[in-house]
Amino acid sequence: MKSPVIALVASATRQREIVEVFIRYGWDYMRQVLTFGKGDEPNLPAPEILSKILTDLGPVYVKLGQLLSTRPDLLPPSYIQALSHLQANVPPVPWEGIAQVLRQELGQPAEALFAEFDQQAIAAGSIAQIHRAVLQDGQPVAIKIQRPGIEAVVAQDIALFRQIAGLLSATDFGRRYNVVELADEFSTSLRHELDFTQEANYTERLRQNLTTSRWFDPDRVVVPQVYRSLSSRRILVLEWLDGLPILKAPLPTRIESSSHLRHDFTSLAFRVFLQQYLVDGFFHADPHPGNLFYLEDGRLGILDCGMMGTLNPRMQSIMVELVLAIVDFDPDRCAQLTLQLAEPMDITQPINLAQLQADYDRLLRRYHSLSLSSLNVSEAFSQILEAARHNNLRWPSNIGLLTKSLANLEGAGREFDPSVNIMDEVRPLMIDLFRRQLVGSDLTQSALRTALEFKQLSMESPRQVGFLLNRLTSETLKLNLAVQDLNAIRKTLDDGANRRSFSTVVGSLIIGAAIISSGQQTAELHLISNILFAVASLLGLWLIVTILRSGGGD
Repeated sequence: MKSPVIALVASATRQREIVEVFIRYGWDYMRQVLTFGKGDEPNLPAPEILSKILTDLGPVYVKLGQLLSTRPDLLPPSYIQALSHLQANVPPVPWEGIAQVLRQELGQPAEALFAEFDQQAIAAGSIAQIHRAVLQDGQPVAIKIQRPGIEAVVAQDIALFRQIAGLLSATDFGRRYNVVELADEFSTSLRHELDFTQEANYTERLRQNLTTSRWFDPDRVVVPQVYRSLSSRRILVLEWLDGLPILKAPLPTRIESSSHLRHDFTSLAFRVFLQQYLVDGFFHADPHPGNLFYLEDGRLGILDCGMMGTLNPRMQSIMVELVLAIVDFDPDRCAQLTLQLAEPMDITQPINLAQLQADYDRLLRRYHSLSLSSLNVSEAFSQILEAARHNNLRWPSNIGLLTKSLANLEGAGREFDPSVNIMDEVRPLMIDLFRRQLVGSDLTQSALRTALEFKQLSMESPRQVGFLLNRLTSETLKLNLAVQDLNAIRKTLDDGANRRSFSTVVGSLIIGAAIISSGQQTAELHLISNILFAVASLLGLWLIVTILRSGGGD
């Protein structure tokens, strides 16, 4: 176990490395924060520079960039696009290190469990690398093996990232990007990624969800089987799928056959993911072309379930309505749906609904002249999120994940078959979606649930009415009213009260002068009476002038 002194030295060394990277790329704000605990003007470097900074900081910060690429609610589209292409430039670990991990996790050498084992990695990432092997029964498998020592590196960088987030939390930059919450989300995501049992669970859940469907043939979709007996926290053994990424897949030489095949395959992929988004509420969040395989028998293979998203029924319902609002070019409905899901980034700043509607109206006008076949839904979604961000609204992180997944899917689909459009695929499914929203998947269950809710309402309503009457009779009822432009009303009331006060003073002065004048006995009292009359006259004239100038005499 590493001693606290060694850990402190290691942290200081790592912090110095990070500062050097910031200096190299000219991000002086972060250098000042790490060195002095505060910086001058908060800013982000250009998207390309930020990508280079994260790449040079190492695999853990590449993962941070990949996480940020799923947050269009926080960053503009230019940053999302740049960070989406981040890849860790790491060489594969030599076989000796991999063999040691296998022996530690499986309790015996690889030769005892596998008939064949390719010692050369076929892919290498920041967390793990992939090898091909053959089980004793002849079944080929893909083995995902965690890089030796990566847990210590991740733990150190997470701790340092949390320290940086703590320093930034008191700055405008930290509040704007909510860095403390982002640090927590990043830490949780990375810890889950280090535990391959989580990915195994995700893979099996997705595999089970796609075994039945009303929208596509489940036999044409493959999610690899997990070999649980050979998997652990640091090893994941999956069924080997023979095929190629869709953009590298060989197709028939005849143009007619190729075009039909591309359209049919892309339509299948879209429907598979639409079911995940709108029905299952559990979706693959990274369907880039490398994770969508065209198998040798023509089926669709879906790989790498390490990053998954979830949507509850309420979110699914709102997202369906939002798609329809975009298609109908309805900015008011878009704004209403946004307020149902998003929350203020800064609670001290009010949300200007009229401005949000105007922004959505301006945004949707860009797409108004386009046909549905030309509408890029993922781009429209991204713009909707961007408009909300500019109006002090933050979407839930899983909505950002959905937008990223949709953008990857639509991008891969259009590249494989430019003629396909996601709206053409979702239109035939709308009736089924509305039916599900109205009555659910089980009509009997929905009817019973509705009856139960009516019963609860009928039992609670008399109590609520009785409670309201008791409050009224005991005079303890308080009404909370929200009045717009309250300052103007208050000013009007204040002006009226001031004028009434002046009128009262003027009247008092006149009455006092009259009393003194009627009973005056000396020259001094006569002088005081004249002064009071003069003052009352001047105040009365001033009051009349102000009333006439303000329009009060109309």
